[in-house]
Amino acid sequence: MNNTNKYCNSLTEYSRFKTREVKIGDIPLGGNNPIRIQSMTTTFTMDTIATVEQTIRMVKSGCEYVRITAPSMNEAKNLKNIKDELRKRGYSVPLIADIHFTPNAAEEAARIVEKVRVNPGNYVDKKKFEQIEYTDSQYYEEIERIRKRFSPLVKICKEYGTAMRIGTNHGSLSDRIMSRYGDTPLGMVESALEFLRICEELNYHDIVLSMKASNTQVMVQAYRLLVNKMIEENMNYPLHLGVTEAGDGEDGRIKSSVGIGTLLEDGLGDTIRVSLTEEPEAEAPVAIALANRYKTRTPHEEIKEVTTLTYDPFSYLKIPSNLINNFGDKNSPRVIADLSFKEIVNDDLKKLGLTYLPDLDKWNIGDQAPDYIFAGDQKVNTNLPESLDIILNYKTWLSNSDNHKFHPFFTFEEFVKNNSKQGIINFVEISIDDVFNPTFKKVSENKNIVFVLTTKNKHGLPEQRRVFIELAELGANQPVVIKKRL
Repeated sequence: MNNTNKYCNSLTEYSRFKTREVKIGDIPLGGNNPIRIQSMTTTFTMDTIATVEQTIRMVKSGCEYVRITAPSMNEAKNLKNIKDELRKRGYSVPLIADIHFTPNAAEEAARIVEKVRVNPGNYVDKKKFEQIEYTDSQYYEEIERIRKRFSPLVKICKEYGTAMRIGTNHGSLSDRIMSRYGDTPLGMVESALEFLRICEELNYHDIVLSMKASNTQVMVQAYRLLVNKMIEENMNYPLHLGVTEAGDGEDGRIKSSVGIGTLLEDGLGDTIRVSLTEEPEAEAPVAIALANRYKTRTPHEEIKEVTTLTYDPFSYLKIPSNLINNFGDKNSPRVIADLSFKEIVNDDLKKLGLTYLPDLDKWNIGDQAPDYIFAGDQKVNTNLPESLDIILNYKTWLSNSDNHKFHPFFTFEEFVKNNSKQGIINFVEISIDDVFNPTFKKVSENKNIVFVLTTKNKHGLPEQRRVFIELAELGANQPVVIKKRL
């Protein structure tokens, strides 16, 4: 992978992107340090005791840094009382002041806490939602205005040994950035780089960067593009990963895992915060579980190296695929429920959101209902809704092949060796070894296949990504089901 689209050490070998170490109190970040866990208080900052007690609960749940909002001078000054009370109770957790619109509050907080977070979208600029066409000279005049307003904070941080997070937020880009770059990942990156370059001019480097968004696609693209730009400019600042307002319960945890986990898979990220609409002490255990996945990632099975990317890693585009039955093309991803471990009866369907209403002689189909059930070698002792089909192992399917609701599931070897196939749709399990098998090219010419991609590799996502790259190079446009046993 050349430097034009490089954003991590390797797409196939797990390796953390090496960043510079930044000292935040007694807990350094980046470099060879583990992925750090942090969260943010939800109490009123002027309520010292409530903030202290919530901070202690967060530390006990696993937080290594605690962020506290300081929207004005009063809250910024009260950070000293909070810090003193924590130290009196025996807690030395580094504190981070969260600042948005008030530079003077940031300058006050930087003298008290171990780190300040500023949002380049609103630290100097006040958003008026105006579309302004800037000439280059006008744009540079704006940068000079930012330099004059931002430089005092940088100098205070240097003097007091305070770290800083330059945290771009997708939802609060300035009118100036929006006018030139639009509401884009590139705009997010440039917003941060403007402030970062001022820091570098002042020889200040205790910086952490973030590109947070509530849209996980935008968030992933922005972080990747940020690293790409840092590589171009010989920078290696640590990354704070997070999805803005992920939500609560299962949805919030899944959304955070999708955004943060995608970047961790590529070796990106030095500290993470899972943002849930729950008590903040509920966030650290989720972040810890995500970080722990990468403690034992190496060594892993070797994956054939990627030399040329077949897609743009900085913009989302669904891989085009052929239409086969209701798979592929413009269809949403299909969901397959695995019930191959037991005989399938009506109660199993109810648990999947499929309820038969005998009085009406119709099915009530819930939002969580699958599109297919993989039954393996099991018998299906129940009626089925018209929208639901069954996938059977090949040999079991042979005795049920007259039923159009049943479809065969082949191993790769079975598909190569046997001529009895279905005209509608055939599911063929493949691994990375099968894709690099000389016979695969001929198999991929079959147009009524849905591939079921499996992996046992500890570095499973990159292995599967490598398969998709190879499929694209082969011109194999069959739909693919991703199968991974955890």
